[in-house]
Amino acid sequence: MNFKMDHIVINTIDIDDSLHFYTTILDLPGERIDEFKNNQVPFPSVRLTKDTIIDLFPKKLWEKTNPENICHPNLNHFCLSTNKNNWELLQERLKENGISIDDGPVKRWGAHGSGLSVYFRDPDENVIEVRYYESEEADRPCMLNS
Repeated sequence: MNFKMDHIVINTIDIDDSLHFYTTILDLPGERIDEFKNNQVPFPSVRLTKDTIIDLFPKKLWEKTNPENICHPNLNHFCLSTNKNNWELLQERLKENGISIDDGPVKRWGAHGSGLSVYFRDPDENVIEVRYYESEEADRPCMLNS
């Protein structure tokens, strides 16, 4: 069998904080934000790649089924990869916005071998790893916009 990632769903406590984090700090394009704000769709998303989105679930979608266990224990972390220049730009954005690094930078194993990565948290305490692979630097597409 062969799979590819379609989407990740993240429960959010404050949807505006999460939208700011993912669209401004990580600089991912938002999708359905206006429709969400106009109550036309139940949640907004951000685009990670042409094939993958992150859905941001507001509290009203999860609070009745999971009120005590938001953000844990189901997801340990998810990992985004980018090129070295965008990885360094992200480090500056995290610092400018007072977002601390939980761990790293350190070399870790991933889908394309060993890469340099850091761990940090979004506003809902989801752990995010962002890495770059030096071996793929020359031909790796940008995933974070500068």
